[in-house]
Amino acid sequence: MAANIIDGKAFAATVREKVAGHVARLKEEHGITPGLAVVLVGEDPASQVYVRSKGKQTVEAGMNSFEHKMDADTSEEDLLAVVEKLNNDPSVHGILVQLPLPGHLNEDLIINSIAPEKDVDGFHISNVGLLGTGQKSMVPCTPLGCLMMLRDYHGSLSGMDAVVIGRSNIVGKPMAQLLLGDSCTVTIAHSRTKDLPDVVRRADIVVAAVGRPEMVPGDWIKEGATVIDVGINRIERDGKNKLVGDVDFASAVERAGAITPVPGGVGPMTIACLLANTVTACCRANGLAEPEGLTA
Repeated sequence: MAANIIDGKAFAATVREKVAGHVARLKEEHGITPGLAVVLVGEDPASQVYVRSKGKQTVEAGMNSFEHKMDADTSEEDLLAVVEKLNNDPSVHGILVQLPLPGHLNEDLIINSIAPEKDVDGFHISNVGLLGTGQKSMVPCTPLGCLMMLRDYHGSLSGMDAVVIGRSNIVGKPMAQLLLGDSCTVTIAHSRTKDLPDVVRRADIVVAAVGRPEMVPGDWIKEGATVIDVGINRIERDGKNKLVGDVDFASAVERAGAITPVPGGVGPMTIACLLANTVTACCRANGLAEPEGLTA
């Protein structure tokens, strides 16, 4: 029996509707408009498309969108000055510096110069530490989106056995922390894990975030497990470019109980959660109750 397909595109639309509703209430009841600032350095084509999409969805949700485009040869000093200006701007509640940065810029230095309470990407070392110790933090957008979809599908995740394949700071590690926070039993696996297929086969939840096209075949998946495929890999097949995940969808869909497709699964949730994080940051900055259902 084929798995249920978790429609990330439709779920992201629901999240954006919730965000827009919260934004409308903040304007009407408190006279506050959440603001998201995005800093783009250089002219990376993929980053340009992503930034345009972020700006469009920010405005559609009723928020203020601030874009700062800087030349590829921008100095570290000039970039830090822009971040500091945004840190001190009360109309800006969320700051995102689009990655990757040009090679001459220190990404860690730049990210850690963002005020932690405005770090809507959740990459600042303070937010990493807060999340790791179970305290209130800004949560990275992609893991937050995965958690939202899992909660929506299962309700409670308590007691479930979860395997996260991938140990990146952006997805794997924070995903594991979020699942621990929801009382899962969590294993972080990776390319050097011994007996990786057997480790994955015991999981009720599999989050694949390793960045290898179709690395996880269907026979690694326990019958009825929920599979969240974070991978977005561009490959050539039959003479055509195609997007595939880290999981072999065709075989996994026959064993899983539920699965996210690629494209149309986790991807759309990332920007939706960026908007959610901006509203959360705005509420925290103004001492207001956090938006229900949009935080970890």
